[in-house]
Amino acid sequence: MKKFLQSKVFKLIASVGLAILIFFICPPCYSKMWLGGILALLLIFINASDFFARFTWLTHVCRFLVGGLFIFSGWIKANDTVGFGYKLEEYFEVFKEATGWGMFESFAHIAQPLATVICISEMALGFLLLIGLLRNLTLWLLMLQIVFFTFLTFYSACFNKVTTCGCFGDFLVLKPWTSFGKDVVLLVLITLLFVGKENINPLFNRNFINTSLATVFVILSTWFPIYTFRNLPVKDFRAYAPGKSICDGMKPGPKFKPAVYESRFIYKNIKTGEKKEFTDKNYPWQDTLNWAYDSALGSMEITPAEDAPKIVDFSLSDMDGNLITDSILNMKGYSFYIVYWNLDKAENDASVHARINDFYELCKKNNIPIMALTSSSTDQINDFKHKHNALYDFVSADGTVLKTMIRSNPGLMLMKDCKVIANWHYNNWPSFSETKDNYMK
Repeated sequence: MKKFLQSKVFKLIASVGLAILIFFICPPCYSKMWLGGILALLLIFINASDFFARFTWLTHVCRFLVGGLFIFSGWIKANDTVGFGYKLEEYFEVFKEATGWGMFESFAHIAQPLATVICISEMALGFLLLIGLLRNLTLWLLMLQIVFFTFLTFYSACFNKVTTCGCFGDFLVLKPWTSFGKDVVLLVLITLLFVGKENINPLFNRNFINTSLATVFVILSTWFPIYTFRNLPVKDFRAYAPGKSICDGMKPGPKFKPAVYESRFIYKNIKTGEKKEFTDKNYPWQDTLNWAYDSALGSMEITPAEDAPKIVDFSLSDMDGNLITDSILNMKGYSFYIVYWNLDKAENDASVHARINDFYELCKKNNIPIMALTSSSTDQINDFKHKHNALYDFVSADGTVLKTMIRSNPGLMLMKDCKVIANWHYNNWPSFSETKDNYMK
């Protein structure tokens, strides 16, 4: 039996069976032609492994492509570990809503530490692959990781649930289908690495050198996402980064064209049982003898916006619900925003709030406007003020926007004439004299 399980016949039967299963359970949102082509390619590589393993150069090309991309992807995510955690939390919340499974809610609660682990593993695995250390373990972990991300991006694209993947943070924002295509390419490349794994050997003859390099790189890969989690991104790619104007970010470019959307539906053929995707322009609502409504895929973007505004949801209201966006953004001179995207989840250390209160008092004495932005309710604000003796005024804003503005809860932003001058994590809350001497000139 063991001999049969290790035979080429069993590998062929198992791989073909799995391919057929994937082909038939795949939702109709993805082209069967493309799916069939991808599965056929993978079957050829898997079952003709002896042939492809002869091409040592092919293994090494795949090795450097996969290793380099994993290191780069992990580094970009680690540059904004908090933002990547938000994206994972968004995925898990979508899965919880779709399946009703409580485990996804549990995953959402650990999204931030999970994001850190994924960043570390991507960078570490990419480097281990490049130097050829722990070959089998590295390949299996790479395969598990790419299967996980391929599923995430496919679900996101097929059901239009998460509009950007977060694969490369805010450095390169990919649409779901583009991201899925990238993951499919990586899946094929990693499959080729399995095929030619005997060609992957340690980069240096001395194991001590390989082990030392790997140890140093893993330490650095662990330190970097932890550092950015406790501080702000080293390189800020967002529309609210220091040096950028919020007012300019809200304006469309000179070649602006709005996105075009269409509604899509799944109808089931009453006679054959076939499920087919239709749009709001061609769905067979009158052909009740052959087609019956099955489900809605929602509104999907068919033509992306061109030269669109970088900031689309920035809106501020006072506690009575009155819009005050223009009056706040058009203030002349310097002002400060204390950003609390959620008061209940804000840092609770009393020393942090003592520094904030002192900062507020000094701003008040120097006639510099300072206000807190939050998405929390009036009751939450009142409870927070009472608990932390906060005397500053609160302004209401969208929570997702506040998360995007600064990766800290709370965080501090220095503004001048609608332009972001500087920002700080609560772990690095500055003194008033520091900001005045170094930034307010």
